[in-house]
Amino acid sequence: MKVDAGLSADMATVAGQVKQLEALGYDGARIAELDHDPFLPLAIAAEHSERIELITSVAVAFARNPMSLAHIAHDLNAFSQGRFVLGLGTQVQPHIVRRFSMPWYKAPRQMREFINALQAIFDCWYDGEPLAFEGEYYQHTLMPKTFSPTNVSSGRPRIVLSATGPLMTKVAAETADGLIMHPFSTERYIREVNLPAIIEGLTRVDETLENFEIDFAPMIATGANQEAMDRAIAQVRDRIAFYGSTPGYRAVLELHGWGELQTELNFLMKQHRTEEMSALIDDDILHTFAVVAEPESVAGQVLQRYGDLIDRTAFNAGSLPEAQVHRILSELRNG
Repeated sequence: MKVDAGLSADMATVAGQVKQLEALGYDGARIAELDHDPFLPLAIAAEHSERIELITSVAVAFARNPMSLAHIAHDLNAFSQGRFVLGLGTQVQPHIVRRFSMPWYKAPRQMREFINALQAIFDCWYDGEPLAFEGEYYQHTLMPKTFSPTNVSSGRPRIVLSATGPLMTKVAAETADGLIMHPFSTERYIREVNLPAIIEGLTRVDETLENFEIDFAPMIATGANQEAMDRAIAQVRDRIAFYGSTPGYRAVLELHGWGELQTELNFLMKQHRTEEMSALIDDDILHTFAVVAEPESVAGQVLQRYGDLIDRTAFNAGSLPEAQVHRILSELRNG
């Protein structure tokens, strides 16, 4: 199992951060697209690292078009000598339409076409195929040599797609190299919803699980002492409450019989009553969604619940001693 850690988008400090993560033995460094562009910091990270994989987890696909994103992904992958992984996600409709001023169609259908367009562009650049992609939402039919990259020795970037529901999960299996599952998920949901959808999607394109990377980073509450542990548990309760307020994640709660909790959380979110939201996350919900364990037990619990399901995960060291971090990474990687 590969193990990643989060990387901040602070371009002034990213060089030191990635050096530290590489020295600790992490396999990958991830940057989410939040309040900064995720690609520029990864260019700096590529320059100041040698081995670690560099991942957008995730970049907002619909804020861009396939051609512009293909160029960015190619440049980062070529510069890092094949270490870049393009992690994509949809975001939600209000952000795409009102924040990015971009069109929103039927998200799974649009994403399938978006990634297929990316693959067609890569087929042109790396395999010499003519560019002739004509879809419902995207058309790419012009690629003069002047605009085709020539530094293609590192090959095409890998593409992984973030998904929670079965429709988008099938899209990932049919079009991408892997799936990033949202942290607001559970072992039962992965086994009963995600995995069957992955297998169905892979079967449609005559592929198998051996060639498909499943990435899931569960929420983890741990700490070097009881005070740190309590603080971590409180933070995880907040995250569960925040994610649970989102209508798009209701299905995960419904599988466990907690569907009405989503309605309550959504109401409180609109009222900005966040403290009351966290209070609704009882211990049963907490332990269903998160790994809550002392540092020496974290890896064992992750492996027990997800070891046969996933190929990649993430663990942020926080303030744990370096020796403990090394041990946790080793256990996860070799488990």
